[in-house]
Amino acid sequence: MERDEQIHEAVREGYTRVAEKASGCGCGPSCCGSADPWELSGKIGYTDEEMNTVPDGANLGLGCGNPIALANLAPGETVLDLGSGAGFDAFLAAQRVGEKGHVIGVDMTPAMLAKARENARAGGYKNVEFRLGEIEHLPVADQSVDAIISNCVINLSPAKDQVFLEAFRVLKPGGRLLVSDMVMAGELPERVKNSIRAYVGCIAGAVSRERYLALIRRAGFTGVEVVEEASFPLSCMANDPTAQAVFGDLELTPDELRVTESAIASVRVRAVRPE
Repeated sequence: MERDEQIHEAVREGYTRVAEKASGCGCGPSCCGSADPWELSGKIGYTDEEMNTVPDGANLGLGCGNPIALANLAPGETVLDLGSGAGFDAFLAAQRVGEKGHVIGVDMTPAMLAKARENARAGGYKNVEFRLGEIEHLPVADQSVDAIISNCVINLSPAKDQVFLEAFRVLKPGGRLLVSDMVMAGELPERVKNSIRAYVGCIAGAVSRERYLALIRRAGFTGVEVVEEASFPLSCMANDPTAQAVFGDLELTPDELRVTESAIASVRVRAVRPE
């Protein structure tokens, strides 16, 4: 199996396990301080009001920022969520675009799609749909969406350039790309860099901030800017498959943990498809 397909399979398997666990947590309080999705989401920019308005089970505490806060979504718009998981950001977007708007969530993990669709039924969301697909090959028509959001997902792709080309393709002229994601701010320890488990957990697949922005520009976007950048404590990944790798399976030394944490950062990025 080629490495790209191996990565896809590992990502799918990792997030299938998350979807199938009621809490979504792969470790426990002893290794990550707290695995409460509410607390973790509060740390990365979601308000209590936002978290209160989504169906139970939609927020798995897997993000690294709040892309909705950047989006300035308007009633009637069509929004695409790349790697929609259990639907948390898709439901928040749906509230903003209203009944005349439409939200499409794309995820490659059937277990996550099932969870998202169940949450949509429970919450009575009529303006949201979830489609099975890879973000490198979006099941979405050309120039059909007004805004794209994504939360800590693009770093998981082994073909990030293709993800941004696809995002450009499906956006209408003047459409916006708004993502929260992980980038590299330093060098990872070799054992982490080469670990598929760490790739699944949003660490080993991250690229440098400069390369990330360059890939967006190369796809054709303009107005590319980092709206916010912050260090990202590993404790905020408590519900992510990363925890199993960096706190358990890899048996990292305290030095390796410190280097790993200092090597990653969370960014919120905005870009536009030109008119």
